[in-house]
Amino acid sequence: MKAHTSETQSTITPEKALEFLKQGNERFVNNLKANRDLLEQVNATREGQWPFAVVLSCIDSRTSAELIFDQGLGDVFSIRIAGNFVNQDILGSMEFGCNVAGSKLVVVLGHTKCGALKGGLDAAQIEGLGMDNLNHLINHFDPIINDIIEDGEERSSKNDALLERLNQQNVKSAIEDIRKQSSTLKNLETEGKIKIVGANYDVETGVVTWL
Repeated sequence: MKAHTSETQSTITPEKALEFLKQGNERFVNNLKANRDLLEQVNATREGQWPFAVVLSCIDSRTSAELIFDQGLGDVFSIRIAGNFVNQDILGSMEFGCNVAGSKLVVVLGHTKCGALKGGLDAAQIEGLGMDNLNHLINHFDPIINDIIEDGEERSSKNDALLERLNQQNVKSAIEDIRKQSSTLKNLETEGKIKIVGANYDVETGVVTWL
C-alpha cells in the first residue's frame, strides 16, 4: 500500500475517509496488517504529506491511531492529549489539518478505562499528590461529571458504569466544543467538505465502535 498523494487525497470523500478507518480497525482486530513498505513511504512523503483524516486521541500507550486503524506514514494527523479533549491549540491543529492540508475527517477517539477520566473521578485524591499541572488537567472533566452523575451515585474510578458514561459523554462534549469553538471546522462540516465523528476504543478487544 502506497502513501497518499495530492491526487489520491483529492478523490477521498469524508465518507470514504471514515470507511478507510473502519476497514483498518477490522484488519487490526483480525491481525491482518496491510502490506506496506514504510521506507518507501518515507521516500514518497519527503516532499510533502496528504493525510485524509485527523484523529484526536488520548496519550494512553494502547491507543496509537496509526496502529489501531492500520494506517501508514502520511495517512493521518495524530493529535494526542490525556483525556482526548480540545483546547485552542488542538483546534488550531485540526484547522491546519483540514483547511490547509486537506484532510476530510475529524475523529475524536475515546477509550475504555481511561486513566485521565479516572483521575477526574478521583480528583480529591489526585489533588492531594501536589501535581499542579495534572490537577489542572483532570479538573477539566468536572463539568461533564457533574452533568452525568446521578443523585447518590458514588464518584469513583471504581464505579465502572459512571466511568464509561463519562468516556462516552467526554467524546460527545469534545465534538460539541469543536463545532462551537471553531467556525472554520463547523463551516467545513456544513459545506460537506469534512465529517466530525466520535468513536470509542476498547482496550480489551481492540475494537473501535462509532458513536
